[in-house]
Amino acid sequence: MVPTTNLGNLRATLNALAAHGVVPNVATALQKRLAPLTHELIEAVTVEVEAYRESGNPDVIPELEAHLTEVIDTASGLLAGERPGSFDFVAEHARLRASQKFPLDAILHAYRCVHRNLSRRVRDAALEAADESAQVRRVVAAVTDFTVEYTGALGTILTSEYVAHTRILAEAEGDRRTRLLDTLLSGYDESDRVAANLLRGAGYLEQRQSYCVAVARSVNPREMESPARAQRMADAIIEVFAGSPLRYLVAVREHHVVAILSGTRRQSGWTATQSLVADRVYALLRQVGPAAVIGLSNDVPSTSHIPRAASEARLALGFADVANRVLRYSDIPFRKMLVTHARESVRSALPGWLDAFATIDRKARGSFSATLHAYADADMNVLRTAQALGVHPNTIYARMRRIREATGLDPLNYHALTEMLLVSECTGPTLST
Repeated sequence: MVPTTNLGNLRATLNALAAHGVVPNVATALQKRLAPLTHELIEAVTVEVEAYRESGNPDVIPELEAHLTEVIDTASGLLAGERPGSFDFVAEHARLRASQKFPLDAILHAYRCVHRNLSRRVRDAALEAADESAQVRRVVAAVTDFTVEYTGALGTILTSEYVAHTRILAEAEGDRRTRLLDTLLSGYDESDRVAANLLRGAGYLEQRQSYCVAVARSVNPREMESPARAQRMADAIIEVFAGSPLRYLVAVREHHVVAILSGTRRQSGWTATQSLVADRVYALLRQVGPAAVIGLSNDVPSTSHIPRAASEARLALGFADVANRVLRYSDIPFRKMLVTHARESVRSALPGWLDAFATIDRKARGSFSATLHAYADADMNVLRTAQALGVHPNTIYARMRRIREATGLDPLNYHALTEMLLVSECTGPTLST
């Protein structure tokens, strides 16, 4: 629909032309001049507007020609005395171009070509049809006002409808991405046709693909509570993947940025496998700014394994820090991984000696637990342990004897020491409950 201001201005210019005897008398003279105009406009647009020349869509030029024909026919009708209508054909063209993601500035540039050429043709026809008493300057000015208001109205309608339709498409795409991401992260059953159709339509059921997951947050976790801050991190991750052949699906989930990444494992059954997707992703993620810490999963061979990859990425994120901003699941030391997995489950099965040890260690201000760790770091060498702690070797023996009396375990023994250290890592650095 034509905005009220544009419509009023357009009517005023038509009334001015009517006062000079141009409207509707110009119609006959104009028809002869407008016949070849569409062809000339197509030539002008394709020469001046690069987007039309380089478009790979074979329908772009035919659709442009049909649209310009309507633009010219509508102008001709207005100058023949018709009242301005809704210009629905402009809104329809805007929606078509928006759905094809054709650049808006290219269409507006085409309208500038319309203004330039239409103005000249209408001017010549108006001077021929005007009353003999009409002044040339006033006729030319009135024609100029008409073409300015007419093409301005077209541009206003097109821009408004293009932006509105682009927003609708973006919201629909956002909803589709949300459904897709949720389906991939939560897992799905192969018999779920809705999920299968969604994944197939998005190209996620292609053969010979590998997948991995990255989970990121700010070094300061509280910053992720700000939606704008979290989205900036998501945008930064999208930016590093924008120029790569890897496929990415990035969104903010529960104060973290989650990215599902995929790449071709091999071109065919006869070609060599390519490097792991996680390895390719790792190099790119290191380009994300220093404010981010990121956990990265191992490769998984299918979309049904993505939930497992997401768990790996979250676990890796838990070990990432400023010194290791991007940490791969495969780089987590096995001992740390084992302790992390066991930490929650072992609390109901802590050994009976723990309370006794915690009591003596607390009274000794942590010297017993410090001795155990120093002894392990010294490869169970008492002399080196004493040097590290700055005490006499007999002090180390005395502490070990006191631990044995309290717990029934001899920490000078490898197996007993290992058990005590594992419990230490599962419960805390001082073996206290």
